[in-house]
Amino acid sequence: MSEPDCRRVGQLLEPGELAATALEVSAGFAERSTRADAEARFPSEDLVALRESGLLGVMVPRRLGGPGASFAQYARVAMALAAGSGASALVFNMHASVTGALAHTPDALARALGAPESYFVARDQLLSTALGGAFFAVAMSERGAGARLSSLATTYSKTEAGFKIHGSKAFVSGAALADAFLVAARSTEDPARVSYFLVDAGDGVRVERTWDVLGMRGTASDDVIIDVTVGEGALLGGVEGLGLIIAQLMPQWLVASYAAVYVGVARSCVDAAVAYVTERSLERLAAIRSRIGRADAAVASAELLVLDAAERIDAAAGSPETNRAVYRAKLLAGQTAQDVAASMLEAAGAAAIRRGHPLERLYRDARCGSLQPATSDVCADWLGMAALGLDPNAAEVPRW
Repeated sequence: MSEPDCRRVGQLLEPGELAATALEVSAGFAERSTRADAEARFPSEDLVALRESGLLGVMVPRRLGGPGASFAQYARVAMALAAGSGASALVFNMHASVTGALAHTPDALARALGAPESYFVARDQLLSTALGGAFFAVAMSERGAGARLSSLATTYSKTEAGFKIHGSKAFVSGAALADAFLVAARSTEDPARVSYFLVDAGDGVRVERTWDVLGMRGTASDDVIIDVTVGEGALLGGVEGLGLIIAQLMPQWLVASYAAVYVGVARSCVDAAVAYVTERSLERLAAIRSRIGRADAAVASAELLVLDAAERIDAAAGSPETNRAVYRAKLLAGQTAQDVAASMLEAAGAAAIRRGHPLERLYRDARCGSLQPATSDVCADWLGMAALGLDPNAAEVPRW
């Protein structure tokens, strides 16, 4: 892909600076979150802030000049950004899931899956563009299929020039501002083969304004219509059929990354409730104090579980116990966010349900956590099968 124009990227971040920088950026997110929710748009100012802070390159390895963030460091950054806006933190998460998967897939695993040597050169070039300010969106989900890769209707076929990709994607966060899209598609020759492509924004890629939903409205997760021919270099990994394999072997970027964002949203609910209760001098009421105390404990527990899963990912990505931790983290984060948001809304009272009140927006945003992949029901079933000694990837209905 070409270098993005008119980028002013901040100084390169050291790993220890990441969470503090994210907190600074989140303050601006918070100022724009109400407008973003009302308009169902991802603020361009939020993307500028991510660029200028250097956070778009957070996963780029140090050998390429980036901070080389670990998954645990990413999780802390996502939580911090979600303190300002869960929606903008989710857009950042989708970008980081592209750069993180590229940066964190071990070379040995890539070679074992069949990646040619040319893949490693292309990978480093893509990561370098992220460090320079390029923003990637993920075009994986579809209407009627959700995030299940095995049910995709978008197809690709080989051509003399490379690959022809045709289809329609939904829930593409930040689509209108993306420089390129990670597109999942199935082969017309072998429908069981699902591959990833990095497709530049522009001709053959059309964003349709369709996003009008309950929560996370500021992600502007519009539909994207794709009818484009790309070169062979657009095939991620340099190998066809990696989609389902990666989803099962190393699910963290499709599962645990969401968990960090929703724990951040849950913490924001507590903070917003504390601010409201203090402003109204309601702290004298024991029932309200008890709700806030329980919520604080629940969020702290979820934070610990998410960070434990993140550290396991850094230590042993793809191991059975790590993957169990991944699904536990996503399940608990989604449940905690919605439970805490509901309790804090009730603690604040009827005034907090007015449109424009922070707790009203946070309640709607938090409710989406259990619906994003993998959904809470899917996570619970995965964990149940694992606990029973069954193969979680052999469910009657494919999870991906």
